[in-house]
Formats: sequence, C-alpha cells, structure tokens
Amino acid sequence: MCTLVTKQAPDFKATAVMPDDSFSEITLSDYRGKYVLLFFYPLDFTFVCPSEILAFDRAIDEFNKRNTQVIGVSVDSQYSHYAWRNTPVEQGGIGKVRFPLVADLKKDVSRAYGVLFNGEVALRGLFLIDKDGVVRHELVNDLPLGRNVEEALRIIDALQFHEAHGEVCPANWRQGEEAMQPTAEGVASYLAKHAAS
Repeated sequence: MCTLVTKQAPDFKATAVMPDDSFSEITLSDYRGKYVLLFFYPLDFTFVCPSEILAFDRAIDEFNKRNTQVIGVSVDSQYSHYAWRNTPVEQGGIGKVRFPLVADLKKDVSRAYGVLFNGEVALRGLFLIDKDGVVRHELVNDLPLGRNVEEALRIIDALQFHEAHGEVCPANWRQGEEAMQPTAEGVASYLAKHAAS
C-alpha cells in the first residue's frame, strides 16, 4: 500500500445517505474549501463499526467548529446504510448520524484509497484532506481495532495550527500548547524546555 499523504485525494462520485435520510450523489470535490475527514469502515450491522460511527457523530459539533466535513464510507449499498440509520441504537443500529454515509458497492473508492482488504471490505482507513484536496494525514487500522476520535480532532488542530502559524507540532501536542519553530534552534530550544516532561 502506498501512502497518499502529500498527494491529491482521489476524487470520487458516489451515492450517499445524507443526514436527512435522502439519497444524494456526492463528489469529494463538492467539499473543496473545507477540511474533510474521510473514514472507511468494513460493513454495516457489525460490531466495532457502530461504536466508531457513533463516536464520530457525538463529536460532530467539534468537527464543524474546525470547518471539517466528516464522511463515512463502506462497501454496503445506500439501502443498507438507510436501514442501519433507521434501526435504533439499542437494536444494533446507528440512528440519525449527522454526516453522509457513502455507498461503495463497486469498491472503487476503497480501492482508490488503498484500503480494500482481500477484495471484500475496507480496512479502517482514515484520511484528513485539506481545503485544497491534499491528503495531509492517513491512518489504517486492521478490522478489530477501533479508532480514536480525539486523536482525529488533535490532528486537525495540529494541521490548522501549522497553517496559521507556520510552527510545527511536536509529539502529543494539543491545542493551546507550545509548538516549535521549524529550525534547528527552535527544536533545540523546545527540547531543552521540555526534556524532563
């Protein structure tokens, strides 16, 4: 699998179930000018997947504050997505999540992003795409390993901080913390201050 980081995100056109339960043809380029958090999950009506989708939905206001559109993708049909959205959470559904779920029935989107596993389902791929359509971060988990939504938000914060200030974000950086000047002196100064932590 080759990384997509620093490259233009593969554009796609696909049917999605929208937050209002309508079916809509969307393209990734529809969201140019916003950040996009594009995440893939294996299948509807499974086990780890609803925990992730509901976690992304619970944080949707935080993504909106960061001008970030969340989009979920699996190899299921739009009809399966619709049925899952209309199944109560206590019965294994996901309820009315507030972001589009893309139907990738032909598996073209999963294939383009390098996450198609054994030609059948998508691995848990997550891609942060900037306002110009460039992939700035990617993470791919194996099927049994759920993702951390707080880490996705942290990465968006780091990218936006870097874009605004030109500084780079060290390990475990969080919004409001000190960053580094991207120079040998800046790194040395930061490390000297934080050597004990």
